[in-house]
Amino acid sequence: MGPVIHLLGTPRVLRDGTPCVLRGHKVWGLLAYLVRHPHGASRRRLASLLFEDAEDPLAALRWNLSELRRALGDVGLGGDVIALPPERVTYVDVEVLARGDWTDALSVPGLGHELLDGMSFATSPGFDVWLEAERRLVRATAQSVLREAALARLASGAPDDAAQLAARLVALDPLDEAFQVLLVRCLGAAGDGVGAARQASACRELFMRELGVTPGPALSEALHTGTAAPTTRPAAGRAGVMAQLQAGEAAIGAGVLEAGLQCLRRAIVDADEVGDRGLRVRARLALGGALVHAARGRDEEGAAALHEALAIGQGTASAHAAGACRELGYVEMLRGSYERARAWMDRGMDLAGEDHAEQVRIATVRGMILSDTADYGAAIETLSRAASPSDTLGDARQSIFATSMLGRAMLLRGDIEGAGEVLQTSMEQARRLWTAFLPWPQSLHAEVELLHGRVDAAADLFEQAFALGCQLGDPCWEGMAGRGLGKVAMARGRPDQARQILRDALVRCTRLPDGYAWARAYTLDALCNVAVAAQMPRAREWIGELMALASSTGMRELVVHAYLHQAALGDPGASKAAQVMAKEMDSPSLKAKVGAG
Repeated sequence: MGPVIHLLGTPRVLRDGTPCVLRGHKVWGLLAYLVRHPHGASRRRLASLLFEDAEDPLAALRWNLSELRRALGDVGLGGDVIALPPERVTYVDVEVLARGDWTDALSVPGLGHELLDGMSFATSPGFDVWLEAERRLVRATAQSVLREAALARLASGAPDDAAQLAARLVALDPLDEAFQVLLVRCLGAAGDGVGAARQASACRELFMRELGVTPGPALSEALHTGTAAPTTRPAAGRAGVMAQLQAGEAAIGAGVLEAGLQCLRRAIVDADEVGDRGLRVRARLALGGALVHAARGRDEEGAAALHEALAIGQGTASAHAAGACRELGYVEMLRGSYERARAWMDRGMDLAGEDHAEQVRIATVRGMILSDTADYGAAIETLSRAASPSDTLGDARQSIFATSMLGRAMLLRGDIEGAGEVLQTSMEQARRLWTAFLPWPQSLHAEVELLHGRVDAAADLFEQAFALGCQLGDPCWEGMAGRGLGKVAMARGRPDQARQILRDALVRCTRLPDGYAWARAYTLDALCNVAVAAQMPRAREWIGELMALASSTGMRELVVHAYLHQAALGDPGASKAAQVMAKEMDSPSLKAKVGAG
């Protein structure tokens, strides 16, 4: 049996149930780094990161490695690249938190505690930078676990337990609107209508007092919405369920949202009446997917339906169950909870079996996760396969979506020419076949034009994307296009106009609680660029917002950008921190920018 490793709270290692002594806090830091980098790191990298203050950094590393071997037993830790093979370790709490099923993650003893709690590494500033980013990421992951658990308990008919978990979430971050909405929904489901109304009222007062805004409509809807709330009489049998599903999906595809949702809710009731488990899962997947993708601001309700689908289909492998996992992972990805999103993708792929179409859809979301977290090489490889004609199997929308995400990954990695070609293809296909998606590749292609210095051409594309995004009422499309228009204003030498446009873009892309966190951070980064270049008084405030968001989610390149903004304002150590983080990323253009080749 391998060692049991606890890194949350006060760290400890057990072998055969017996605590092991590790001498010195840097050996704990080394262990934490190896756990979080399963593919390993070079000896030189580890020595410079943790032992740069030592007279002989490599000798200090050797001593600490010997400490680890003594405590952990036969786990390797030799060679030029030091790695801790996961298969030789019985349990690591941070990995269970990140990748385990929510039931396992909820039982982690250190849930809610800091990574290496109480330890500081002031003499190793590079490692200190890494550790602070990891701590923020672990805190956010713990919140995601509590949220998943609350939704799953709600779906399994335990609303009282769900309300307790949601209350823990609100206590951790009372200004997170999604957490407040979830708590109100759980209280209502538990039969505490008065408590739900009081919580909604308290939330409104808190938001107005602290933020100067009122919560979105999702809070009021949480007082009334159930997964199935039909108004028509039930249809007969399996054929009736399928008719309701087809009618609902057709209505939503045509833009008639509420009528479509009503059909899908009716299908859930009818499927329950028929008692066919596959139909019950299918109906909830349809409703959950519609609420996530078509209904703005209703991801929490959609996630509840998807958790119900998984609870009903528990123990069976099917494309519908895999689809529910994919959609739940997509919701986590939008929130910036990438580790939990990866866990859902892994689970979905296990359930997909031989269903190639579902495997491709899962791969596309996985590629987005990789791109958001700056693992561009892997993202491009994954999305290239997902976007290939042989893999999309004639699904035009899947092809357009995957191709746009491939183009974005190439753009972010610095392959401007390649990105332009791919995004042009996606844009042309969307214009012919999927107008509602057009603003996304259009805004990305406009950025390519801007990087080539074709400001007027970029402005035209951004304006078209913004106008269509406003017509569709899509916060993400509006925010991304607005970001581009702000960059156009800056390119034309109008920093004050750029600031106004970018602040408006931020408001647009965050006006609903389930917006795309990466788009918000990407827009914040553009605002920081303008603020630093024009020496605006609020530059530090906006950089702080970018740093908090990017580091708590694992958007690694945007963390580097935040450090570069700080360095431009003269902050000591910020440039070095950017170099330390950029070395771990697969982005030649970023490494060249920060001098971390």
